[in-house]
Amino acid sequence: MRPSNIFLTIFLLSILSSNLWAKEYKITDFGAVADTNILSTQAIQKAIDLCSENGGGQVIIPAGNYKTGTIILKSNVNFHLENGAVLYGSKSLNDYIKLKPEYISLRTQEATIQLIYAESVENVSITGFGEINGQGSGFKKLSWNDEGITRPHLIRFITSKNVTIENISLKNSGCWMQHYLACEKLQIRGVRVFNRNNYNNDALDLDGCRNVTVSDFISDSDDDGITLKSTSPKPCENIAITNCVISSRCNAIKLGTESNGGFKNISISNCVVKPSEIAEPAFFGNKNGASAIALEIVDGGIMEGISVSNIQVDGTEAPIFIRLGNRARSYQKDVVIDHIGTLGNIGMSNIRIKNAGKIGSSITGLPGFPVTNIRLSNIVMDSEGGGTLDDLKKEVEEKPKDYPDGNMFGTLPASGFYIRHAAQIDFDGVQISSSDRDLRPALYLDDVSQSNFSNLQIQSNEGNSANIWLKNSRDIVFKESVIMGKSTCFVKLNRVKNSNISILNNVLSDVTNSVLPKKNSKGCITLK
Repeated sequence: MRPSNIFLTIFLLSILSSNLWAKEYKITDFGAVADTNILSTQAIQKAIDLCSENGGGQVIIPAGNYKTGTIILKSNVNFHLENGAVLYGSKSLNDYIKLKPEYISLRTQEATIQLIYAESVENVSITGFGEINGQGSGFKKLSWNDEGITRPHLIRFITSKNVTIENISLKNSGCWMQHYLACEKLQIRGVRVFNRNNYNNDALDLDGCRNVTVSDFISDSDDDGITLKSTSPKPCENIAITNCVISSRCNAIKLGTESNGGFKNISISNCVVKPSEIAEPAFFGNKNGASAIALEIVDGGIMEGISVSNIQVDGTEAPIFIRLGNRARSYQKDVVIDHIGTLGNIGMSNIRIKNAGKIGSSITGLPGFPVTNIRLSNIVMDSEGGGTLDDLKKEVEEKPKDYPDGNMFGTLPASGFYIRHAAQIDFDGVQISSSDRDLRPALYLDDVSQSNFSNLQIQSNEGNSANIWLKNSRDIVFKESVIMGKSTCFVKLNRVKNSNISILNNVLSDVTNSVLPKKNSKGCITLK
């Protein structure tokens, strides 16, 4: 090697080693003490501030137990918890800073408190195999919407870019575990969450964010699991969620409840939804969970381009819940939501559901505002059953302004899917069965049009009035399906406004009637 090259190499190595050394900021060098009787907030904040001021680097929390109040992350800082490091949130509200962001949304109308906060930062990460524990049980619920007011979030990022949260364990927040609002280029991977010590204990909330990936995420939460929200005009868009294991006493994966901007281009795949392995503590919901997949537009937003695939579900009372409503909740005072949103272009495939509750799944819009273009393929659903003829006869209220939830209608008149105010619904390869005798039809269609149901496999119970019940529906095809067990009727038409119903190439060996009644005053029935 030429002498000039040797000197250049030595020079570059010396610069590199100097930079590496300069970019590490151990909090213990700034006065932090591994003692939960001592507050280390100021020391941690000093390390973060100096790291950012010097161009960025890594703030290190060494192994040990530390206590802190609110800390504010800055641009170009990697907040790194070493293996064996546990950062505890203070139990005193006096140690939290009230912060009001510039960005306006439903959840930022007043100052809020959080353990780790960042606003309008770039190139920030929280990493390592350590733990952040909010000790959230120390904050009592005082009012209906007091999350972030008297009960701190654990992590809150607002209008930030290039954010990474990786490998850490997050436990016991005062309310939501982590809230990312109007952020871009966000990656969450390998994170483990346990949030079962207070009300509103969500595991993850993505709110009006775009270009996001969530992967290898394991969570157990008292409230919702992975939740996409839109509490401002900004939609959640371009988001991929994959390889997750989720236990929730409410909704495992939810798009909603807040839905002002809506949800676009969302992919959810390769996830497991299961009950928690522990019964207590419990504050809300139920041990089996409410819904595995909940897709909701109720505040004027738009939902389109949603793909859900390869999901294993154990439990939940109403496994699949799709709802277009008109709650019209505004994200800001004096802003009026004067229109109903839209919900469509949704595909669900390869979903296996066992031990579902009695309620049933639902796909519902509103009169004059149908949900559209929804395709379900290769879905297997086994529920506990127990539905009665009284459940079938029950009139289901519209409830346009009610809070959307899988149990909002009570026990549905269908053991599988109750579908109302919908168009262009496509079921292909859907299998519906129950553990106990269920006298409800597997499918109940009310005000459904231009839809196709093929390759169905329905377990029938002697004594039920029909496998499929139609009301006010038109332009429907049922084909190439198999009924397993005795049944009075395959398709029963309510004597009101059904038309153009085709029933083709089905295996109905133990079914007494293909269709009742066989004629309809408003149209025709095709039997082949």
